Amino acid sequence: MKDDCIFCKIAAGEIPAATLYEDDDFRVILDLGPASRGHALILPKEHYADISEISEETAGKVLPLAKKMCAAMKAALGCAGINLVQNNGEAAGQTVRHFHMHIIPRYENGPRIVAWEPGDLSDDDKIQIVEAVRAQIQG
Repeated sequence: MKDDCIFCKIAAGEIPAATLYEDDDFRVILDLGPASRGHALILPKEHYADISEISEETAGKVLPLAKKMCAAMKAALGCAGINLVQNNGEAAGQTVRHFHMHIIPRYENGPRIVAWEPGDLSDDDKIQIVEAVRAQIQG
């Protein structure tokens, strides 16, 4: 736990939150500034600034928990779909430097929440990106 992290304090139960689920590793809470009815956050109890810092063990538990939460929320809220959103870094919209995943229920005829205009990928860009990323992965 990091002393100056609000999500660490919420995950530890030091700050009250509308908790949907809790286990030894995570707390799932309703977002106080929801994008839609039922918008929730999966918060690990261990502090990781973003996905580049999260442990393999914790990372391996996030998606199964998201799956469980999505099924429960679809049944309870009657939403037509769900977006899972995980931002990393300020440029990507991360406002709290504690790894978290948004669960955003989507409703028929609801607002566009997570969308973008498709761009173009040139053959030169494709080759450059593939080579650069593969080089990083291979070390």
